[in-house]
Amino acid sequence: MNWRYQLAIVAVCGVAVCSAVHYHGKYTNERERANTAENNLRLANNTITDMARRERDAAALDAKYTQELAIANAENDSLRQRLAAGGRVRVAGKCTTVPATAQTTSTPGVDTTTTVELSESAAENVLAIRAGIIRDQTALRALQEYVNTQCLN
Repeated sequence: MNWRYQLAIVAVCGVAVCSAVHYHGKYTNERERANTAENNLRLANNTITDMARRERDAAALDAKYTQELAIANAENDSLRQRLAAGGRVRVAGKCTTVPATAQTTSTPGVDTTTTVELSESAAENVLAIRAGIIRDQTALRALQEYVNTQCLN
């Protein structure tokens, strides 16, 4: 059992015992004290059960997004290794402006989509930026899901 749960159990039981001792003079019979203690214990158990569920849910969210991030990082590392081994990194792009000389030789209506080869340093920069975007987006999705599933419930 997690130390937080053990601490919560001790705290809640302590509160139940203190309230029973504190209210001893206010109750006219033993049954009222027993009912109060049972109610406090039930509330404590419900709180502990809820805490355990929330911790399991948070751990599942953490595992889900940690796995997603690990896959994305592995893909990025694979691209980096390919680049380091002399491979090429290409980016599909579309020319929005075509020089006048190219316009005269091209067929009208032909798409100007092309492949652009990046230098090694530019490719490294693109991969670093990509890794940062993936990390930030994953963290944002994880936080949004945590808020929606844990804080708003």
